[in-house]
Amino acid sequence: MLQCREEVLNFTKQLVNIESIVNTNGEKVMAHSLYTLLSSFPYFTEHPSHVTLSQTTEDEQERYNVLAFVKGTKGRSNRTVILMGHMDTVGIDDFNHLKALACSPEDLHKALLNEQLPDSAKEHLESGGWMFGRGVLDMKSGIASHLYLIKYFSEHPHELDGNLVFLSECDEEDGSHGVLSALKTFKKWKADHGFNYVAAINADFVSPRYDGDENRYIYKGTVGKLLPSFFITGAETHVGSCFEGLDPNFIAAELTRQINYNPELCNEAFGETTVPPVSLKQTDLKPSYTVQTALSAYVYYNFFIHSWSPKDVLYKLKEQAEIAFSHALTTYNARYKQFCTLSGEPYKNHPWQPRVLTYEEMEDLLVKENGDSYSNHMTDFKQILLLDTELDTRMFAARVVEEAWKWMRDKSPAIILFYSSLYSPRIELSGKTDDEQALIEALDQAVEEMQPSYPHPIVTRNFFPYISDMSFIALSDDEEGINAVSKNNPGWGTKHYVEYKDVRELNVPVINIGPYGVDAHKKLERMEMSYSLEIVPNLTYKVIERLLK
Repeated sequence: MLQCREEVLNFTKQLVNIESIVNTNGEKVMAHSLYTLLSSFPYFTEHPSHVTLSQTTEDEQERYNVLAFVKGTKGRSNRTVILMGHMDTVGIDDFNHLKALACSPEDLHKALLNEQLPDSAKEHLESGGWMFGRGVLDMKSGIASHLYLIKYFSEHPHELDGNLVFLSECDEEDGSHGVLSALKTFKKWKADHGFNYVAAINADFVSPRYDGDENRYIYKGTVGKLLPSFFITGAETHVGSCFEGLDPNFIAAELTRQINYNPELCNEAFGETTVPPVSLKQTDLKPSYTVQTALSAYVYYNFFIHSWSPKDVLYKLKEQAEIAFSHALTTYNARYKQFCTLSGEPYKNHPWQPRVLTYEEMEDLLVKENGDSYSNHMTDFKQILLLDTELDTRMFAARVVEEAWKWMRDKSPAIILFYSSLYSPRIELSGKTDDEQALIEALDQAVEEMQPSYPHPIVTRNFFPYISDMSFIALSDDEEGINAVSKNNPGWGTKHYVEYKDVRELNVPVINIGPYGVDAHKKLERMEMSYSLEIVPNLTYKVIERLLK
């Protein structure tokens, strides 16, 4: 068993001390510091071309990945294992008056002793077995474990019959520009050095699945994540004559009631179930106050998948939107009739019917009706819209749909369904290939060997339950599934674009062996040191050892 605790702890402290909040200059500082540290290791002093600082591509920010590799000398195999993890963190504003200490674990520990804390956090703090601070769990202790291992194997290359690649990527907490750019480096190294990538090991954090859960989880594959979005139009009217129109916010509210927390939209695979969708934004698109009802509304939802494709999700959500629209109109008519009875006004039947289109369906209709005049107008509109740097990909997509809607001849109330953000693909690791089977067997053996050294159960599951860069290491979706993303994202090719073919070309099986803790992305983020600093590096070491023995 590797005696690695103190070295991994020291690396963790070094990394946490550097504030590297996503989309800030800190990401760049972090990358340069990590590159300097790696370059100081004797192996990389002797082989400087084996470590690189690589700027991201197609990125509005200036930031970098850090990559390195060690070539084994035990044999002539080109089998190559990737160790990966992200160096960016979420922000620190939630630390409030302790903000200045967020990235200083030892000082933060002392300050927290004087704070009123929940019982569990207080117990962890006083035990001395937990480290607090931004990034200690998500996921700089994971990078520290990989940093230790790349250093170890650089000093012991004779243990490797194959090669070990280290990747510390930026921008995991936002747009995944880091890992997507790293795919280009992996491709180049494959051509230059003949690397045969057989496995990837991520080191993102793991947490209890419920109160009282003592398991420490390792994940094979990962959940997929989509952002289905809805542009909703009604029929405008003065609020003093509210039943002469249809408020799109009313439809949006019914849509959220239908979709939010709906177990019918949980995706089960391999005995594991995703959490249901939940709304992340709901708004109308009025620029300012008027006494006219809104012309349109916009809502989007987080949506996790295990086995469904993006095309499947569109089909299911179109059905749910039709149900919601029908419910909204039924309620509207019932209330209108009740109002007419109270007021004595005559009831007038409105002609509205539930109408739901995907963006692809609307585009096909508009191109058919208007030809190049529509297509050219939308191309120009998107280029002008790109000049507004305040628009993120989600609002950019909404504005494109809003503009396209102006070309619709039939402007009766409708819901347009589309995707407005990055699709993080799902990954199944079922043993269907030799590389998958070898990785599963190596993991199972590593857990069996390490379990006696740790008091809590180490349990493997099939899907990492959070969004992570693991999604861009392999691809389980077919072309039809990916096309459903590109054809239904209004910003595709302008504000947003992903080379999913690069992911498919790499297509390496991936697992997650990461630090254990609680409250990631919260003020009391903390990791349990025994598992994170000792068990995690040794589990990862044993997997590498078996794959490259």
